[in-house]
Amino acid sequence: MRFLRQVSAIVQKDLAAELRTKENLSAMVVFSLLVLVIFNFAFELQGLDIRAVGAGVLWVAFTFSGILGLGRSFAAEKDKGSLEGVLLSPVDRGAVFLGKAASNFIFISVMEAATLPLFAVLNNANLPWWPLIPYIVLGTLGFAGMGTLLSAVASSTKMREVMLPILLFPVSVPLLMAAVNLTKGALQERAFDEVFNWFSILVTYDVIFIVVAFLVFEYVVEE
Repeated sequence: MRFLRQVSAIVQKDLAAELRTKENLSAMVVFSLLVLVIFNFAFELQGLDIRAVGAGVLWVAFTFSGILGLGRSFAAEKDKGSLEGVLLSPVDRGAVFLGKAASNFIFISVMEAATLPLFAVLNNANLPWWPLIPYIVLGTLGFAGMGTLLSAVASSTKMREVMLPILLFPVSVPLLMAAVNLTKGALQERAFDEVFNWFSILVTYDVIFIVVAFLVFEYVVEE
């Protein structure tokens, strides 16, 4: 119970800080909407089969906007010196990781919730919310978990804004391939059996990488 209270305290702290400034969330949402608008006009998506290309467009918007929030996850606290205070407090390092990962998951999910309706309007598409939402949630879970760990790594470097995407995108390739194919399958209303392999890859990625990130986070922040 004490561990869960620590995780909850970290999440509440991040949410309260974000609600005060709204800097991260507003930047993520605006950037995501801009990506959709640019894709729509640059590639004239209305003339294409949105069920075939829409998944790629959505995940480009999700990941690029998500990087903005993940990049500030530790950098802002490190600049203010508050991260040292958190690490010096008697809080389990694993609780810090899970709390930060949960906060990032919430911020990215809010951005995705704002992006999906605009995507549907711009492309005049009827989105199949089931099973689209569970697939996006699973993809976001792994992206936020691994992104939180690598954000902690990048925050210790001088070129942290550049370093995070360089570190995160290569290890996210299996996740993004699975998430894009699952999203495409949902848009094309394909049977679950046809996308089961991608679903297995995504679930396996989430479990393995979140567990690994949880275990190594302590050593990353100690460095």
